[in-house]
Amino acid sequence: MTSRADATEAFVWMWLPDGTEPVVAARLDQDGARLLFTYGASYRRRKNAIPIYEPELPLQESVIAPINGLSMASCIRDGSPDAWGRRVIINRLTGKKPDAAGVPEISELTFLLQTGSDRIGALDFQASATEYVPRLAVQASLDEFLEAAAFIEKGIPLTPALDQALNHGTSIGGARPKALIEDGTKKFIAKFAASNDTYSVVKAEFVAMRLAAACGLNAATVSMTRAAHKDVLLIERFDRTHTKDGWTRHAMVSALTMLGLDEMMARYASYEDLAELIRHRFTDPKDTLRELYGRICFNVLCGNTDDHARNHAAFWDGKMLSLTPAYDICPQTRTGNEATQAMLIKGEGRASTLATCLAAAPDYHLKEAEAAALIEHQLTSIADHWHAICDECELSPVDRKLFAGRQFLNRYALEGLNGHTALQDTFRAAREALIASGGA
Repeated sequence: MTSRADATEAFVWMWLPDGTEPVVAARLDQDGARLLFTYGASYRRRKNAIPIYEPELPLQESVIAPINGLSMASCIRDGSPDAWGRRVIINRLTGKKPDAAGVPEISELTFLLQTGSDRIGALDFQASATEYVPRLAVQASLDEFLEAAAFIEKGIPLTPALDQALNHGTSIGGARPKALIEDGTKKFIAKFAASNDTYSVVKAEFVAMRLAAACGLNAATVSMTRAAHKDVLLIERFDRTHTKDGWTRHAMVSALTMLGLDEMMARYASYEDLAELIRHRFTDPKDTLRELYGRICFNVLCGNTDDHARNHAAFWDGKMLSLTPAYDICPQTRTGNEATQAMLIKGEGRASTLATCLAAAPDYHLKEAEAAALIEHQLTSIADHWHAICDECELSPVDRKLFAGRQFLNRYALEGLNGHTALQDTFRAAREALIASGGA
Protein backbone atom coordinates (compact mmCIF):
# COMPACT_ATOMS: atom_id res chain seq x y z
CA MET A 1 0.00 0.00 0.00
CA THR A 2 1.31 3.43 -0.84
CA SER A 3 1.74 6.18 1.72
CA ARG A 4 -0.58 9.16 1.85
CA ALA A 5 2.30 11.32 3.14
CA ASP A 6 1.62 13.69 0.24
CA ALA A 7 -2.00 14.27 1.30
CA THR A 8 -2.80 17.91 1.96
CA GLU A 9 -6.43 17.49 2.94
CA ALA A 10 -8.85 15.02 4.50
CA PHE A 11 -12.59 15.06 5.06
CA VAL A 12 -14.18 14.52 8.44
CA TRP A 13 -17.21 12.22 8.42
CA MET A 14 -19.42 11.95 11.49
CA TRP A 15 -22.20 9.77 12.86
CA LEU A 16 -24.84 12.13 14.22
CA PRO A 17 -26.77 11.08 17.36
CA ASP A 18 -28.87 7.95 16.65
CA GLY A 19 -27.58 7.80 13.06
CA THR A 20 -26.37 4.53 11.55
CA GLU A 21 -24.65 6.11 8.51
CA PRO A 22 -22.00 8.86 8.52
CA VAL A 23 -22.36 12.28 6.92
CA VAL A 24 -19.54 14.49 5.69
CA ALA A 25 -19.04 17.30 8.21
CA ALA A 26 -15.82 19.17 7.53
CA ARG A 27 -12.47 19.43 5.75
CA LEU A 28 -8.97 19.38 7.23
CA ASP A 29 -6.27 21.31 5.35
CA GLN A 30 -2.52 21.11 5.94
CA ASP A 31 -1.14 24.57 6.71
CA GLY A 32 2.55 24.16 7.48
CA ALA A 33 2.68 22.22 10.74
CA ARG A 34 -1.00 22.90 11.51
CA LEU A 35 -4.27 21.35 10.41
CA LEU A 36 -6.98 23.91 9.66
CA PHE A 37 -10.63 22.91 10.09
CA THR A 38 -13.64 24.07 8.04
CA TYR A 39 -17.24 22.88 8.40
CA GLY A 40 -18.98 22.02 5.14
CA ALA A 41 -21.90 24.22 4.07
CA SER A 42 -24.12 21.16 3.57
CA TYR A 43 -23.39 20.00 7.12
CA ARG A 44 -24.13 23.42 8.61
CA ARG A 45 -27.49 23.42 6.83
CA ARG A 46 -28.56 20.19 8.53
CA LYS A 47 -31.20 20.72 11.19
CA ASN A 48 -29.65 17.98 13.33
CA ALA A 49 -26.03 19.12 12.90
CA ILE A 50 -24.02 19.42 16.10
CA PRO A 51 -20.58 20.90 16.74
CA ILE A 52 -17.92 18.19 16.68
CA TYR A 53 -16.92 19.64 20.04
CA GLU A 54 -17.41 22.99 21.73
CA PRO A 55 -15.75 25.29 22.54
CA GLU A 56 -12.92 23.96 20.35
CA LEU A 57 -14.84 23.57 17.07
CA PRO A 58 -18.02 25.70 17.24
CA LEU A 59 -20.43 25.25 14.36
CA GLN A 60 -19.47 28.27 12.22
CA GLU A 61 -18.75 29.21 8.61
CA SER A 62 -15.16 30.41 8.88
CA VAL A 63 -11.91 28.44 9.03
CA ILE A 64 -10.95 27.33 12.56
CA ALA A 65 -7.28 27.23 13.49
CA PRO A 66 -6.02 25.08 16.40
CA ILE A 67 -6.13 26.81 19.79
CA ASN A 68 -3.40 27.31 22.39
CA GLY A 69 -0.56 26.63 20.00
CA LEU A 70 -1.80 23.10 19.18
CA SER A 71 -0.97 21.63 15.77
CA MET A 72 -4.51 20.28 15.34
CA ALA A 73 -7.81 20.39 17.18
CA SER A 74 -7.50 18.09 20.17
CA CYS A 75 -10.93 16.52 19.50
CA ILE A 76 -9.62 15.51 16.05
CA ARG A 77 -6.43 14.15 17.60
CA ASP A 78 -8.66 11.96 19.80
CA GLY A 79 -9.49 10.06 16.60
CA SER A 80 -5.86 9.61 15.57
CA PRO A 81 -3.97 6.44 16.54
CA ASP A 82 -1.73 6.22 19.57
CA ALA A 83 1.44 4.19 19.97
CA TRP A 84 0.19 0.75 18.86
CA GLY A 85 -1.83 2.00 15.89
CA ARG A 86 1.14 4.06 14.70
CA ARG A 87 3.40 1.00 14.91
CA VAL A 88 0.98 -0.95 12.71
CA ILE A 89 0.73 1.86 10.13
CA ILE A 90 4.51 2.44 10.05
CA ASN A 91 4.97 -1.30 9.55
CA ARG A 92 2.45 -1.28 6.69
CA LEU A 93 4.03 1.71 4.95
CA THR A 94 7.70 0.89 5.54
CA GLY A 95 7.94 -2.70 6.79
CA LYS A 96 9.95 -1.45 9.78
CA LYS A 97 9.75 -0.59 13.46
CA PRO A 98 9.12 3.09 14.30
CA ASP A 99 12.68 3.51 15.65
CA ALA A 100 14.39 1.77 12.72
CA ALA A 101 16.85 3.65 10.55
CA GLY A 102 15.43 5.27 7.45
CA VAL A 103 11.80 5.45 8.60
CA PRO A 104 10.39 8.63 7.00
CA GLU A 105 8.37 11.14 8.95
CA ILE A 106 4.68 10.41 8.54
CA SER A 107 2.20 13.26 8.67
CA GLU A 108 -0.80 13.36 10.98
CA LEU A 109 -3.07 13.44 7.93
CA THR A 110 -1.51 10.16 6.81
CA PHE A 111 -2.20 8.54 10.17
CA LEU A 112 -5.80 9.79 10.07
CA LEU A 113 -6.33 8.43 6.55
CA GLN A 114 -4.59 5.09 7.16
CA THR A 115 -6.31 4.02 10.37
CA GLY A 116 -9.25 1.65 10.47
CA SER A 117 -12.68 3.26 10.27
CA ASP A 118 -14.18 1.72 13.43
CA ARG A 119 -12.28 4.13 15.65
CA ILE A 120 -13.35 5.23 19.12
CA GLY A 121 -16.11 7.85 19.05
CA ALA A 122 -18.21 9.03 16.12
CA LEU A 123 -15.64 10.34 13.61
CA ASP A 124 -13.85 8.93 10.59
CA PHE A 125 -11.54 10.49 8.00
CA GLN A 126 -11.73 10.05 4.25
CA ALA A 127 -9.99 11.30 1.10
CA SER A 128 -13.39 12.03 -0.48
CA ALA A 129 -16.15 14.47 0.47
CA THR A 130 -18.77 12.59 -1.52
CA GLU A 131 -18.03 8.87 -1.18
CA TYR A 132 -17.59 7.13 2.18
CA VAL A 133 -15.40 4.02 1.86
CA PRO A 134 -14.85 2.39 5.27
CA ARG A 135 -11.45 0.86 5.98
CA LEU A 136 -12.61 -2.34 7.61
CA ALA A 137 -10.71 -5.42 8.65
CA VAL A 138 -11.42 -8.84 7.28
CA GLN A 139 -12.75 -11.33 9.78
CA ALA A 140 -9.89 -13.07 11.57
CA SER A 141 -9.43 -15.35 14.54
CA LEU A 142 -7.75 -14.23 17.74
CA ASP A 143 -4.89 -16.58 16.85
CA GLU A 144 -4.36 -14.65 13.59
CA PHE A 145 -4.50 -11.33 15.42
CA LEU A 146 -1.84 -12.56 17.84
CA GLU A 147 0.37 -13.71 14.98
CA ALA A 148 0.06 -10.30 13.34
CA ALA A 149 0.80 -8.52 16.63
CA ALA A 150 3.97 -10.58 17.08
CA PHE A 151 5.15 -9.57 13.60
CA ILE A 152 4.56 -5.88 14.37
CA GLU A 153 6.54 -6.11 17.63
CA LYS A 154 9.48 -7.64 15.74
CA GLY A 155 9.29 -5.13 12.89
CA ILE A 156 8.51 -7.84 10.32
CA PRO A 157 6.27 -6.83 7.37
CA LEU A 158 2.82 -8.38 7.50
CA THR A 159 1.36 -10.62 4.85
CA PRO A 160 -1.60 -8.98 3.04
CA ALA A 161 -4.06 -11.17 4.97
CA LEU A 162 -2.58 -10.32 8.37
CA ASP A 163 -2.33 -6.66 7.43
CA GLN A 164 -6.05 -6.59 6.65
CA ALA A 165 -6.85 -8.40 9.87
CA LEU A 166 -4.88 -6.02 12.08
CA ASN A 167 -5.93 -2.80 10.32
CA HIS A 168 -9.01 -2.57 12.54
CA GLY A 169 -6.91 -2.12 15.68
CA THR A 170 -5.04 0.91 14.35
CA SER A 171 -8.00 3.09 15.25
CA ILE A 172 -7.82 2.30 18.97
CA GLY A 173 -5.60 4.24 21.35
CA GLY A 174 -2.95 2.97 23.73
CA ALA A 175 0.42 1.28 23.51
CA ARG A 176 -0.44 -2.44 23.83
CA PRO A 177 -1.14 -4.89 20.96
CA LYS A 178 -4.87 -4.95 20.31
CA ALA A 179 -7.61 -5.61 17.79
CA LEU A 180 -11.35 -5.04 17.39
CA ILE A 181 -13.80 -7.93 17.57
CA GLU A 182 -17.51 -8.01 16.68
CA ASP A 183 -19.77 -10.66 18.15
CA GLY A 184 -23.38 -10.25 17.11
CA THR A 185 -24.83 -7.29 18.98
CA LYS A 186 -21.64 -6.42 20.88
CA LYS A 187 -18.22 -5.10 19.96
CA PHE A 188 -15.03 -5.63 21.91
CA ILE A 189 -11.48 -4.37 22.13
CA ALA A 190 -9.12 -7.32 22.47
CA LYS A 191 -5.85 -6.64 24.30
CA PHE A 192 -3.03 -9.14 23.93
CA ALA A 193 -0.07 -10.05 26.07
CA ALA A 194 3.10 -8.37 24.75
CA SER A 195 6.32 -10.28 24.09
CA ASN A 196 8.22 -8.32 26.75
CA ASP A 197 5.67 -8.72 29.55
CA THR A 198 7.31 -9.98 32.75
CA TYR A 199 3.92 -10.72 34.36
CA SER A 200 0.33 -11.04 33.17
CA VAL A 201 -0.42 -7.41 32.37
CA VAL A 202 -3.78 -8.21 30.80
CA LYS A 203 -4.90 -10.18 33.85
CA ALA A 204 -3.79 -7.34 36.12
CA GLU A 205 -6.09 -5.03 34.14
CA PHE A 206 -8.92 -7.57 34.32
CA VAL A 207 -8.60 -7.81 38.11
CA ALA A 208 -8.48 -4.03 38.51
CA MET A 209 -11.47 -3.44 36.23
CA ARG A 210 -13.57 -6.09 37.96
CA LEU A 211 -12.60 -4.76 41.40
CA ALA A 212 -13.53 -1.23 40.31
CA ALA A 213 -17.02 -2.48 39.41
CA ALA A 214 -17.20 -4.35 42.73
CA CYS A 215 -16.45 -1.04 44.47
CA GLY A 216 -19.50 0.49 42.81
CA LEU A 217 -17.69 2.40 40.07
CA ASN A 218 -19.06 2.58 36.53
CA ALA A 219 -16.41 0.51 34.75
CA ALA A 220 -16.45 -1.05 31.29
CA THR A 221 -17.39 -4.74 31.19
CA VAL A 222 -14.37 -7.06 30.80
CA SER A 223 -13.75 -10.77 30.33
CA MET A 224 -10.77 -13.06 29.74
CA THR A 225 -10.19 -15.60 27.01
CA ARG A 226 -7.21 -17.38 25.47
CA ALA A 227 -5.83 -17.73 21.95
CA ALA A 228 -2.61 -19.34 20.74
CA HIS A 229 -1.88 -20.28 24.37
CA LYS A 230 -1.88 -16.61 25.38
CA ASP A 231 -4.19 -14.52 27.54
CA VAL A 232 -6.52 -12.07 25.82
CA LEU A 233 -8.51 -9.37 27.62
CA LEU A 234 -11.86 -8.44 26.04
CA ILE A 235 -13.33 -5.02 26.85
CA GLU A 236 -16.90 -4.41 25.75
CA ARG A 237 -17.16 -1.17 23.78
CA PHE A 238 -19.45 1.47 25.25
CA ASP A 239 -19.22 3.86 22.29
CA ARG A 240 -21.34 1.60 20.07
CA THR A 241 -25.00 0.57 20.27
CA HIS A 242 -26.57 -2.09 18.09
CA THR A 243 -30.04 -1.23 16.74
CA LYS A 244 -32.43 -2.87 14.26
CA ASP A 245 -31.13 -0.43 11.62
CA GLY A 246 -27.43 -0.99 12.34
CA TRP A 247 -24.74 0.34 14.64
CA THR A 248 -24.91 3.82 16.14
CA ARG A 249 -21.77 5.58 17.33
CA HIS A 250 -21.47 7.82 20.37
CA ALA A 251 -19.34 10.95 20.10
CA MET A 252 -16.60 11.12 22.71
CA VAL A 253 -13.83 13.47 23.75
CA SER A 254 -10.87 12.80 26.03
CA ALA A 255 -10.12 14.76 29.20
CA LEU A 256 -7.08 16.07 27.34
CA THR A 257 -9.44 17.67 24.83
CA MET A 258 -11.78 18.94 27.53
CA LEU A 259 -8.82 20.61 29.25
CA GLY A 260 -7.59 22.18 25.99
CA LEU A 261 -4.25 20.34 26.05
CA ASP A 262 -2.18 18.02 23.86
CA GLU A 263 0.37 15.32 24.69
CA MET A 264 3.17 17.85 25.13
CA MET A 265 1.10 19.64 27.78
CA ALA A 266 -0.35 16.53 29.43
CA ARG A 267 1.77 16.94 32.58
CA TYR A 268 -0.34 20.02 33.40
CA ALA A 269 -3.61 18.05 33.28
CA SER A 270 -5.38 18.38 36.61
CA TYR A 271 -8.26 16.58 38.29
CA GLU A 272 -9.13 19.92 39.90
CA ASP A 273 -9.64 21.49 36.48
CA LEU A 274 -11.63 18.46 35.31
CA ALA A 275 -13.85 18.74 38.39
CA GLU A 276 -14.47 22.40 37.56
CA LEU A 277 -15.55 21.41 34.04
CA ILE A 278 -17.90 18.78 35.47
CA ARG A 279 -19.60 21.36 37.66
CA HIS A 280 -20.43 23.57 34.66
CA ARG A 281 -20.61 21.40 31.54
CA PHE A 282 -21.71 17.90 32.57
CA THR A 283 -25.11 16.34 33.08
CA ASP A 284 -25.66 15.14 36.69
CA PRO A 285 -22.63 17.03 38.06
CA LYS A 286 -23.10 15.91 41.68
CA ASP A 287 -23.10 12.18 40.88
CA THR A 288 -20.36 12.65 38.28
CA LEU A 289 -18.08 14.39 40.76
CA ARG A 290 -18.52 11.54 43.23
CA GLU A 291 -17.82 8.98 40.49
CA LEU A 292 -14.64 10.74 39.40
CA TYR A 293 -13.45 11.06 42.99
CA GLY A 294 -14.05 7.35 43.48
CA ARG A 295 -11.97 6.59 40.38
CA ILE A 296 -9.08 8.71 41.67
CA CYS A 297 -9.10 6.91 45.02
CA PHE A 298 -9.34 3.51 43.35
CA ASN A 299 -6.41 4.31 41.04
CA VAL A 300 -4.32 5.05 44.12
CA LEU A 301 -5.43 1.83 45.83
CA CYS A 302 -4.85 -0.44 42.81
CA GLY A 303 -1.57 1.11 41.68
CA ASN A 304 -2.82 2.57 38.39
CA THR A 305 -0.46 5.49 37.91
CA ASP A 306 -1.17 5.61 34.16
CA ASP A 307 -4.32 7.69 34.71
CA HIS A 308 -3.33 10.31 32.12
CA ALA A 309 -5.89 12.60 30.52
CA ARG A 310 -6.50 10.37 27.47
CA ASN A 311 -7.56 7.62 29.87
CA HIS A 312 -10.59 9.66 30.93
CA ALA A 313 -13.36 10.56 28.49
CA ALA A 314 -16.88 11.91 28.17
CA PHE A 315 -19.74 11.40 25.75
CA TRP A 316 -20.69 14.57 23.82
CA ASP A 317 -24.27 15.12 22.63
CA GLY A 318 -23.67 18.48 20.99
CA LYS A 319 -24.51 20.49 24.10
CA MET A 320 -23.49 18.66 27.27
CA LEU A 321 -20.93 16.10 28.43
CA SER A 322 -21.40 12.91 30.44
CA LEU A 323 -18.67 10.71 31.85
CA THR A 324 -18.03 7.43 30.02
CA PRO A 325 -17.49 4.19 31.92
CA ALA A 326 -13.98 3.86 33.33
CA TYR A 327 -11.43 2.07 31.13
CA ASP A 328 -7.69 1.31 31.01
CA ILE A 329 -7.39 0.82 34.77
CA CYS A 330 -4.00 -0.86 34.60
CA PRO A 331 -1.87 -1.43 37.74
CA GLN A 332 1.68 -0.41 36.93
CA THR A 333 4.99 -2.07 37.81
CA ARG A 334 6.55 -0.65 40.98
CA THR A 335 10.20 -1.12 41.91
CA GLY A 336 9.81 0.90 45.09
CA ASN A 337 6.89 2.14 47.13
CA GLU A 338 6.75 5.84 46.26
CA ALA A 339 4.53 6.66 43.29
CA THR A 340 2.73 9.56 41.62
CA GLN A 341 -0.42 9.81 39.52
CA ALA A 342 -0.21 10.96 35.92
CA MET A 343 -2.69 13.78 36.59
CA LEU A 344 -2.38 16.39 39.32
CA ILE A 345 -4.78 15.66 42.18
CA LYS A 346 -4.66 18.80 44.34
CA GLY A 347 -2.66 21.90 43.47
CA GLU A 348 0.77 20.66 42.43
CA GLY A 349 0.30 17.43 44.38
CA ARG A 350 0.06 14.13 42.56
CA ALA A 351 1.43 11.72 45.19
CA SER A 352 -0.34 8.34 45.11
CA THR A 353 -1.54 8.66 48.70
CA LEU A 354 -4.85 8.72 50.50
CA ALA A 355 -3.80 11.95 52.21
CA THR A 356 -3.64 13.62 48.79
CA CYS A 357 -7.06 12.21 47.94
CA LEU A 358 -8.61 13.44 51.20
CA ALA A 359 -7.16 16.92 50.67
CA ALA A 360 -8.99 17.05 47.34
CA ALA A 361 -12.39 15.94 48.71
CA PRO A 362 -13.92 19.48 48.81
CA ASP A 363 -13.36 19.79 45.04
CA TYR A 364 -15.94 17.01 44.65
CA HIS A 365 -18.42 18.46 47.17
CA LEU A 366 -17.46 15.80 49.72
CA LYS A 367 -16.74 16.31 53.39
CA GLU A 368 -13.58 14.64 54.64
CA ALA A 369 -15.60 12.09 56.62
CA GLU A 370 -17.64 11.22 53.50
CA ALA A 371 -14.46 10.79 51.46
CA ALA A 372 -12.92 8.57 54.15
CA ALA A 373 -16.07 6.42 54.20
CA LEU A 374 -15.93 6.08 50.41
CA ILE A 375 -12.32 4.89 50.59
CA GLU A 376 -13.11 2.46 53.41
CA HIS A 377 -15.91 0.98 51.30
CA GLN A 378 -13.45 0.47 48.43
CA LEU A 379 -10.93 -1.18 50.73
CA THR A 380 -13.43 -3.68 52.13
CA SER A 381 -14.81 -4.37 48.64
CA ILE A 382 -11.30 -5.06 47.29
CA ALA A 383 -10.58 -7.45 50.17
CA ASP A 384 -13.96 -9.19 49.85
CA HIS A 385 -13.75 -9.78 46.08
CA TRP A 386 -10.00 -10.25 45.59
CA HIS A 387 -9.85 -14.01 45.88
CA ALA A 388 -12.88 -14.74 43.66
CA ILE A 389 -11.79 -12.38 40.89
CA CYS A 390 -8.24 -13.76 40.89
CA ASP A 391 -9.71 -17.27 40.72
CA GLU A 392 -12.01 -16.26 37.85
CA CYS A 393 -9.10 -15.27 35.61
CA GLU A 394 -6.90 -18.11 36.90
CA LEU A 395 -4.23 -15.69 38.09
CA SER A 396 -1.08 -17.61 38.91
CA PRO A 397 0.21 -17.81 42.50
CA VAL A 398 3.36 -15.92 41.38
CA ASP A 399 1.35 -13.01 39.99
CA ARG A 400 -1.02 -12.97 42.98
CA LYS A 401 1.96 -12.63 45.27
CA LEU A 402 3.41 -9.90 43.04
CA PHE A 403 0.18 -7.88 42.90
CA ALA A 404 -1.02 -8.22 46.51
CA GLY A 405 0.36 -5.43 48.65
CA ARG A 406 2.58 -4.01 45.90
CA GLN A 407 0.48 -2.87 42.95
CA PHE A 408 -2.75 -3.33 44.92
CA LEU A 409 -2.83 -1.64 48.36
CA ASN A 410 0.79 -0.58 48.44
CA ARG A 411 1.63 0.73 51.91
CA TYR A 412 2.85 4.02 50.40
CA ALA A 413 -0.83 4.97 50.08
CA LEU A 414 -0.81 5.62 53.86
CA GLU A 415 2.12 8.06 53.67
CA GLY A 416 1.28 11.36 55.41
CA LEU A 417 -2.15 10.18 56.55
CA ASN A 418 -2.45 11.66 60.02
CA GLY A 419 -5.43 10.78 62.13
CA HIS A 420 -8.13 8.70 60.43
CA THR A 421 -7.28 5.72 62.59
CA ALA A 422 -10.28 3.75 61.34
CA LEU A 423 -9.26 4.30 57.71
CA GLN A 424 -5.68 3.23 58.42
CA ASP A 425 -6.89 0.12 60.26
CA THR A 426 -9.22 -0.79 57.38
CA PHE A 427 -6.41 -0.35 54.87
CA ARG A 428 -4.01 -2.57 56.84
CA ALA A 429 -6.64 -5.27 57.35
CA ALA A 430 -7.50 -5.28 53.65
CA ARG A 431 -3.83 -5.37 52.67
CA GLU A 432 -3.16 -8.29 55.02
CA ALA A 433 -6.16 -10.15 53.54
CA LEU A 434 -4.75 -9.74 50.04
CA ILE A 435 -1.26 -10.82 51.04
CA ALA A 436 -2.59 -13.81 52.98
CA SER A 437 -4.33 -15.10 49.85
CA GLY A 438 -1.64 -13.77 47.51
CA GLY A 439 -0.01 -17.10 46.82
CA ALA A 440 -3.11 -19.21 47.24
